[in-house]
Amino acid sequence: MDKPLILITNDDGVMAPGIRHLVKFMLELGEVVVVAPDKPQSGMGHAVTITNPLRLEKITVDGGHDEYSCSGTPVDCVKLAVNKVLRRKPDVLVSGINHGANSSISVIYSGTMSAAIEGSMEGIPSIGFSLLDYRFDADFSQAKKHIQNVVTNVLEHGLPQGICLNVNIPAVDVSELKGVKVCRQARGNWEEEFDHRQDPRGKDYYWLTGRFALHENSNETDEWALKNNYVSVVPIQFDFTAHGLIPEINKWKFHAE
Repeated sequence: MDKPLILITNDDGVMAPGIRHLVKFMLELGEVVVVAPDKPQSGMGHAVTITNPLRLEKITVDGGHDEYSCSGTPVDCVKLAVNKVLRRKPDVLVSGINHGANSSISVIYSGTMSAAIEGSMEGIPSIGFSLLDYRFDADFSQAKKHIQNVVTNVLEHGLPQGICLNVNIPAVDVSELKGVKVCRQARGNWEEEFDHRQDPRGKDYYWLTGRFALHENSNETDEWALKNNYVSVVPIQFDFTAHGLIPEINKWKFHAE
């Protein structure tokens, strides 16, 4: 049988250690094509490039498979891969491995997860992977077994149209990982602060800082799972409609112009 076709992208850049490890993990499972940003694109969310041309350069890193460096965002990478690079729809899209968490509300801002969401919008079973370690030299090898396990399950079972998986992995020794917990996104938000500074010419500028505020401690959430050394798996959908509120809003009195 033909090997499954696996599209790989990320938001940390095509040469980031996370994606280099992910490529090695996926080469053991199928045929790999990489289309990833030429530079870090963290926090880009679902941004697309519409005012500048996109450049796509074929590169050789590890050899034996096709890789492309893209000047655009993670979502640009997926769009170009589907429309210009691949000869057929991939069997699975994997995004990451992100340097740092993408749990709870962070999924909204994440370029890693936006690439996976874009893949699901294209009808591709898609997964975003993140390791809870922001260091450039983070040990991604600890995540291999769980990443391959999730991908193998998605290849076997598929995912519903418009659904992708958000997978976060604690940065602990593999012996400390308790397993995988399928859960929901925790309720929380980022409490932003803007550090006011001045450059050497006396011009004001601001540096975004802040902290994550968790608003619940339910054992059904990704934050609980990660705190307790479980790999969290959260099904994500791009439909933002608050379906349950539609009947209530229909009771409102809207006046014609």
